[in-house]
Amino acid sequence: MSGGLVLGIELGSTRIKACLVDADDPSRIVATGSHEWENRLVDGLWTYDLDEVWSGVTAAYADLGTAPERLAGIGVSAMMHGYLAFDAAGGLLVPFRTWRNTNTGPAAAELTGLFGVNIPLRWSIAHLHQAVTDAEPHIPRIASVTTLAGYVHERLTGRRVLGVGDASGMFPIDPATRDYDAELVRRYDELVGDRLPHPLAELLPEVLVAGRPAGELTAEGAALLDPSGVLQPGATAAPPEGDAGTGMVGTNAIAPRTGNVSAGTSIFAMVVLERPLGAVHEELDVVTTPLGDPVAMVHCNNGASEVAAWAGVFGRFAEAAGTPLDTDAVYEALFREALAGEADAGGVIAYNHLAGEPIAGLSEGRPLVVRPPDARLTLANLMRAQLYGVFGTLALGMRVLDEEGVALERMYAHGGMFRTAGVAQRFLAGALGAPVTVASDTASEGGAWGMAVLAAFAARSTTGDTDLAGYLDDAVFTGPAPATADPDPADVAGFGAYLDRYRAGLDVERAAIPAVSTTPSREEEQ
Repeated sequence: MSGGLVLGIELGSTRIKACLVDADDPSRIVATGSHEWENRLVDGLWTYDLDEVWSGVTAAYADLGTAPERLAGIGVSAMMHGYLAFDAAGGLLVPFRTWRNTNTGPAAAELTGLFGVNIPLRWSIAHLHQAVTDAEPHIPRIASVTTLAGYVHERLTGRRVLGVGDASGMFPIDPATRDYDAELVRRYDELVGDRLPHPLAELLPEVLVAGRPAGELTAEGAALLDPSGVLQPGATAAPPEGDAGTGMVGTNAIAPRTGNVSAGTSIFAMVVLERPLGAVHEELDVVTTPLGDPVAMVHCNNGASEVAAWAGVFGRFAEAAGTPLDTDAVYEALFREALAGEADAGGVIAYNHLAGEPIAGLSEGRPLVVRPPDARLTLANLMRAQLYGVFGTLALGMRVLDEEGVALERMYAHGGMFRTAGVAQRFLAGALGAPVTVASDTASEGGAWGMAVLAAFAARSTTGDTDLAGYLDDAVFTGPAPATADPDPADVAGFGAYLDRYRAGLDVERAAIPAVSTTPSREEEQ
């Protein structure tokens, strides 16, 4: 490959983003585009309408502001896990069930016992098995199951495949074969018997590691992206990946003893393992890098959405007071104010749980701000508590990794939360007790840029080169070293005190679930 443009698309929880890069220098971002969307709670389940997938992808592509006739490469990433089930004709059998749903507890518990590995509530196999257990009417007609990235990729290329990182959030991966664990597939088929119309292996997408060919953009796919007809087919497609994999690539954290934190609607940490975990932990699940190497994942369903809600409140206050500020200015002011807060947030505790949080033992979410009467409620302490709250559940899971003796030399962070330089990065370093690095020029582009890098890697060779680590070092991360924040001892101690109160106060969260009912959605009211 020489020259051209490569497109990365990522369907995140609140934004669909497109990122166009130079095929020969993926660190050079040519254009970006985005489209906002939001999940909906329908009949008690979190979902997105698939029509909104395509209107959003088209809008993000158009927002690039340029209309290339050809692309050298293309790649699709999306939020991992969840449940998209189709019949033999490709018809969607039930509305898309996202990673955010927590109705799969019985299935996840049964499969964890059967497999001897942790199966979280959000994994695709947990969703599938819950539907089987509940004898849902669509099960006899099921012909395939995939993720959101796999679905979009198939519509663009005609190939039903997944990158191994995304596939590892559907079903456990055997690190030796870098494919679904055959023994566990056998156990599952034996468990369900004739309750499924096909063996599990026939339902799941084919697994590919990074660098392997995953098809080409078809004429139909090009028309979906660009209804104007300018874009032509033929771009080499990378294996579709999950947001965890693109986060690892986007931060160059795919080697053992490295890790990354992605903070968005959800927040999760990934640490590449040198050895298998010593025990099964409900706080940790093992997924893989885009090459199939094992990674310990601490996944929290709730991230920065509650911070965004508070930013909206203060933005409206500024407008009502006659001094309107744009969104970025509101965030900048609030984040900078948090730096003036006390190291332990002055006794203020903030829970960001909009949805259920398995690590915290919460079946549903109830965002709360709680404080004893003698706490110092100031704007600085409130905002520090809110930012600490984003990292609260994550820190509970990371403590388990510490107890396992997992070594961590480098932790990278990405996501829009880190756009205000030096604030969330500093607090995360204090929460983890480890240095945190943010690559400022790509942090806000996140997974769309990481997916563009994977697409450039796939397009550079027709031989299926899989030396991703070498490619990242030699062709992508060649610029100046990004900024690193070392943990401040005062922040470490302050966050530790905050986390002790946070953990103890989870009883308040649990009590709020039955005591405070949710507001019916518009769909439910209709």
